Amino acid sequence: MLDIHPTWLLVLAVNFLCLVYFLNLFLYKPLLNKFKERQDIVRTSLDAAKEMQAKKDAGVERMNTELSGARSKAKDVFETMKNEGLAKQKEVLSESETRAADMLAAARTELKTEVEKARKALKADVEKFSDEIVRKLVKA
Repeated sequence: MLDIHPTWLLVLAVNFLCLVYFLNLFLYKPLLNKFKERQDIVRTSLDAAKEMQAKKDAGVERMNTELSGARSKAKDVFETMKNEGLAKQKEVLSESETRAADMLAAARTELKTEVEKARKALKADVEKFSDEIVRKLVKA
């Protein structure tokens, strides 16, 4: 059957403990250190990524705020320019209407003077023609 020899059991135990010690010294501790380093690097990278994400979100928010402000400022400037343009248009239109009315009044005055001159000329001609007609009728 099965015989257990204490000396061999002791040799196997010492052999097992030596193997565990050397594996721990040369394999497990370096691997655990590498895993820890890797975990630290990953954690640091994740923290940096979170920080960058937060900065990006803050930058996007700031940009959106500035863009909104710029849009409202542009809208205000546009409205101001539009109102100024409408006021200038009304002013120019009013000035043009005034000039047109002045020109029309001057033209009417000139036309009246020309009409009066023509009437006076016609009156003089009418008197000459009537005198001539009377002379011809008297001769005939």
